[in-house]
Parts: sequence; structure tokens; C-alpha cells
Amino acid sequence: MLLTSLLRVLLTRSFKPFIFDGVNQDQLDFEKLNNLGLYVHIPFCRSLCSFCPYCKEKYDPHRAAAYKKALLQEINLVCGSMTAKNPATSLYFGGGTPALMIDDLGVIIGRLKRYFEITGGIGVELHPDDITAENLLKLKTAGVTMVSIGIQSFDEGCLQKLGRYRADFGEKLELVKNSGFEVVDVDLIFAIPGQTDEILANDIRTAFTHGATQVSTYPFIDFTFADNQYKPMPEKVKKRMITQLAECCEKIGLDRTSVWTFASHGTDKYSSVTRDTFLGFGVSATTLLKDSFKINTFSIDGYIKRVVAKRLPTSLTIAFTKRQRAVYYLFWSAYALKINAAQFEKIVGLPLNRMFGWELLIAERTGFLRRNGANYELTNKAASAYHYIEQVYTTAYIDRMWNVSRKQAFPDRIILK
Repeated sequence: MLLTSLLRVLLTRSFKPFIFDGVNQDQLDFEKLNNLGLYVHIPFCRSLCSFCPYCKEKYDPHRAAAYKKALLQEINLVCGSMTAKNPATSLYFGGGTPALMIDDLGVIIGRLKRYFEITGGIGVELHPDDITAENLLKLKTAGVTMVSIGIQSFDEGCLQKLGRYRADFGEKLELVKNSGFEVVDVDLIFAIPGQTDEILANDIRTAFTHGATQVSTYPFIDFTFADNQYKPMPEKVKKRMITQLAECCEKIGLDRTSVWTFASHGTDKYSSVTRDTFLGFGVSATTLLKDSFKINTFSIDGYIKRVVAKRLPTSLTIAFTKRQRAVYYLFWSAYALKINAAQFEKIVGLPLNRMFGWELLIAERTGFLRRNGANYELTNKAASAYHYIEQVYTTAYIDRMWNVSRKQAFPDRIILK
């Protein structure tokens, strides 16, 4: 909490906390935004993994049908007043397990295409159990070009500690590779209790051997509301493992495309978070606009009731100050290891060097940033620091917000200091 507070005060030049109010917006101003991404949340799973903090519940076909109807209505509510089709750079389906509604994905994509010209890829998260030839053909037919597979680890001991089991992961990945998707991302978790550097390196090599074009690695984090039997490794172990992971990936010729992501050279990337602006649909989905950030309710019942009443299912909204918006942009740009000065000015309205000149200078002099023309790139030293800051931020901000949102469908206010 102390570190996040100090950084907030330092970068926003204000003691004002981040205040999320339970104010429902009737209309979203997004038609003139560039680089707009789209996200759809499918909250259903066959079983609930204790390590996963995302908004989810066990699948029921009747409940899923009601959710689909509400989801299509939310898209209409948000987009119905548009004067023309908007370009969208990407569309991602997350969860939950989106493939549990695989026969509905084409309908949802079709509804979004009424309002948007999707110029980039369409991505879907997959559980290994959902990888069949029939399902992959359905995804391709619906227009899906990218898949992200939640394998977490190829090691049986690590999987057991996550409450998962080992399946024929290699065969599943080969099936995906042969289906012709443009991007095949494999999600892996590191710093699982008992995991070694060798196990993690073998997970990376195995993923790429069987057809991954990208690997997204995430540290094992114990959220306060999770029911984990095992606790995370100490921070110094996590730091060592991410450093070893980066060195391992460099040796085998992979590009580091974000703090926790490594990809084959020249391939497209799977990333649903590093967008300048985006619209989110479904429970718990977030929306980032030029001057505000909003979160949908985590309650499926509350979501359906709001949408049936022809109201947006917004649970919480923050109206950014200019510096808060700047800090948000920098946070996710830093995650992608690059800070684009021109895009910063387009989003924030002021030059990057005017707002953060001395911070950038110090970061350069201390080896955290290197200049590339008018832009900046994070060094491996900075990526290691970001890894730590992101986990502190997750504990201080995301954990608290999600915990409240799980208990209250529409909170009055959340203050994050």
C-alpha cells in the first residue's frame, strides 16, 4: 500500500486517491476514438479453479442462454446510437471458459460486426479440454484467428498444486497448430510452490516445440478471496525466476514482447490489455475511454436485470484527472516495454516530456529506460522492477476492487489510496 501511494502521489502530483463511484452512465462516448479494442467476458466454467481470481461461475445451459440474450442487448445499448461503423483493432473473448458458449460466439461476433469494422485479430481463450477438431473448426468458421490456451504448466506436480490435471497437452497443441490460427498463445504460471527454474524452462520449450507462437507467463498470486491450499513463493524467488525465464527465452531466440510475454520473432501478438482505449461487454468487463474507466457489475443476476431494464450494467466509474489518465497510459505502455510519445500526447493531450521530463531523465540515467528517437524502451532492469510493482498494484488495487465487487453487485464507492 505504501509503494502504490508513493507512486500515485509522485506521478499524479496530487494526494487525491483513485475514486470509483457507483454512477451509471447512460451513454459512452467512443465513436471518435482511435485504436479501439473490444473485449467480451464469458463467465462460465465446468469447475472453479482456486487459483483463478476472475469473475466466473459453474456452467448451466439455461443461465448461459439468458446471459447471451443480455450480452447481445448490452451491445445494442452501447452501440445503438452510433452514426456509422467504427473501426476496432481487435476483439478478445475471455473468461471463464468461452468455449462453453462456442455455438454462440459466431452470433456475438456477428452482432459486434454490425457496429464495428474489426481490422485486426479475433482471439478466444481456450481450456485444454475444449480443444477438439470440431471446436477448432467452429472457431475458424466464426472468424476467430487467435487462441490462448490455459495450460499453466506441463509438469504434473505443479498442476496438482493448482488443482488441475495433466492431459495430452502436446497432442492438443499440435491439433491447434495444424488448424492454421495466426497466433497460438500458451498461458503458463511461474513461481508455483515447488516449481524450479528447470521445470519452468522445460514448460517454455515444450510449448514452442508443439506449436506455440507466444507464451504468456504470470506469477502465482494468492488473492485474498481465493481458496488456495498453497501459498506463493517469496518475492526474491519470483524475481529470480522471471530473470532466468527472460535469459532462457533470449537464448532460444524469442522476443520479449511484454514484461511477462515471449514470442517467436516476427509473429503477431496476443494481448487483450495493452490497448489505448477499449470497450468491454459482459459481467466484470472493463471499458477504457479517453477520460474515464468503468467496470461492469460482477453479478450475473444484477447484469441481466440492468440490461433488461435497458440500462448499462456499469458498477463503478472513475473520471480521470489528466495526470491519472497519463499514469494509466504509462502503466500499460510500460508493461508492453515501450512508451510512444506521439500516442501519449494524442491520448493525454500534453507532450510526454512536459509532464514527466525529469522522471524520464532519471530513468534513463539509472538504466531503466533507453531512448529510441522520441520514444522510450524499458530495459530488462526496468522489466524486473515492473514485475514487482505490478504485483504490489494487484494486491493493493485489483484484489480489493474485485473482492468488493464479488460481494456487492453495485457498490456506492471504492477509494484506492
